[in-house]
Amino acid sequence: MRELLRRRRLLAGAAALTMPALLPGAARGQGGWPDRPIRLVVPFGAGGAIDTLSRTVAARFPEVTGGQTLVVENRAGAGGTIAGLTVARERPDGLTLMMADIGANAIGKELNPNLAYDPPTAFTPIIHLVNLPAVLMAHPSVPQRTMREVIEAARARPDHYTYSSAGNGNGSHLFMALFLKEAGVRMVHVPYRSGAEMVTALIRGDAQFGFPTVSSGIGQIRQGNARAIGIGTTAGTPLLPDVPPVSSVLPGFECAVWHGIVAPAGMDAGLARRINEVFARIAAMPEVQQRIFETQAGSVVGGSPEAFAAHIAREVARWTPIIREGGIRSE
Repeated sequence: MRELLRRRRLLAGAAALTMPALLPGAARGQGGWPDRPIRLVVPFGAGGAIDTLSRTVAARFPEVTGGQTLVVENRAGAGGTIAGLTVARERPDGLTLMMADIGANAIGKELNPNLAYDPPTAFTPIIHLVNLPAVLMAHPSVPQRTMREVIEAARARPDHYTYSSAGNGNGSHLFMALFLKEAGVRMVHVPYRSGAEMVTALIRGDAQFGFPTVSSGIGQIRQGNARAIGIGTTAGTPLLPDVPPVSSVLPGFECAVWHGIVAPAGMDAGLARRINEVFARIAAMPEVQQRIFETQAGSVVGGSPEAFAAHIAREVARWTPIIREGGIRSE
């Protein structure tokens, strides 16, 4: 593990060279932003992956802004859309930002047609911070050990197997729905209320399969309480080096939880770029990248506001047919 972390630090240092650097004035908050504490709304409760990421970023915020603070405010509920509505109603002046999530900031209205805002148009994308890979897991009692064996077994017995998720419309639900669609098989969905509950259900044997993030499942995998079948990202993960990507059997398959920074819609492009530069500098710090990797198996993405906007648009286009065809609705 020491050698793995050493390699990650070297990669992080190299990545820092490719991230946009702040101008000296912007680094100290000159030029107007930030000239006071900034509020970062987080769409889930304390202790989860997105909250951990937010606090990791907030801890470094004063270092690159001449002492200004980033105040994390947890607004949990309704799959993140309570926080989304809160931020969507604010002015685009840079004083209120949001740690973005797929539900609150991309597909929330597909999951809940009565949602009071439209996620794709309600925000100004700032920066794509991280991707967190997911892993297809199985209970140890499942005899199938490879993706091909799982697909063949499910094809032979439609609706015989069950899978747990962290809730209707959650990423873990959508990832499995995508896997089943591309494999041409059916399983029974059993939703729970959180990632911890879905993994607990899986290791108890209440469900045979699940598709949580690597960080949520790796402890149980290492203890032998669950078996890793495939990684959702094409690159796999060095934390589970012997587990192949799902794309090795289903070409093009890709799924990961993503988070970034957004602001209310209508933000001035110059201000959006200035905020992007601040968070890009934080994301380029080797110690930040190492912590994200160690705590969440995640990788930093970075890039421009335009690149993050394009990513969100692709996610909306990709998941909308899955949601509609599956009749998926949020809880």
